[in-house]
Amino acid sequence: MLKNIRIVLVNTSHPGNIGAVARAMKNMCLEQLVLVEPAVFPHADATARASGADDILAAARVCGSLDEAIADCRLVVGASARLRSVQWPQLDPRAAATRVLSESPQGPVAILFGRESSGLTNDELARCRYLVHIPANPDYSSLNIAMAVQVIGYELLMGTRDAEPPPATPRQLASAAELQGFFDHLQQALGDIGFADSQHAQKLMRRLRRLFLRAEPDREDVQILRGILSAAQGRKSARD
Repeated sequence: MLKNIRIVLVNTSHPGNIGAVARAMKNMCLEQLVLVEPAVFPHADATARASGADDILAAARVCGSLDEAIADCRLVVGASARLRSVQWPQLDPRAAATRVLSESPQGPVAILFGRESSGLTNDELARCRYLVHIPANPDYSSLNIAMAVQVIGYELLMGTRDAEPPPATPRQLASAAELQGFFDHLQQALGDIGFADSQHAQKLMRRLRRLFLRAEPDREDVQILRGILSAAQGRKSARD
């Protein structure tokens, strides 16, 4: 179950933190590390902080965008230290691990960790089906990124030791790339039919993303929805 779980670090600024994350991953039997536009990598500081987890660093994949890093994932979970104005479905680490482990036997699953100083942006969280928040001292809640990975990794490892692992979801859920294609199509269609103006389009799309992600559409659902959008666009063109 752990082999399909991907730890994705977005715009990590210090290479030492990448090494520390690799060490935390190896402690918890996680193997897949993906780096999205790291400031510096590879680097001697990463190797030093990895403390023997060199194999994790050597196998790490560097991507030019978040969409590239998660394109084939059936589930994407974003880690965040703070609450957002747009409400994402939120899980604690144990509940997040249960959900991730239930999906990972069917295909790749990603857990996203953002920048050391500011975390994930709202646009990046919009790619996520759930948000995982680690409870901490409200007066000092900021965790080092490696600590956060260690906490989530611990819950994942303990989840694999349950006597009865969570049942796998039988449906073929739409991948992140398929969902992004649908959301791009939806935004285009809303503009074509005159429903969304440029002033409110971004806020509207964030709410619609949450709506459809909560429904957890499978591949056939996405195909049906895109067919409806195409038909609506066609009728608009015919009327014009």
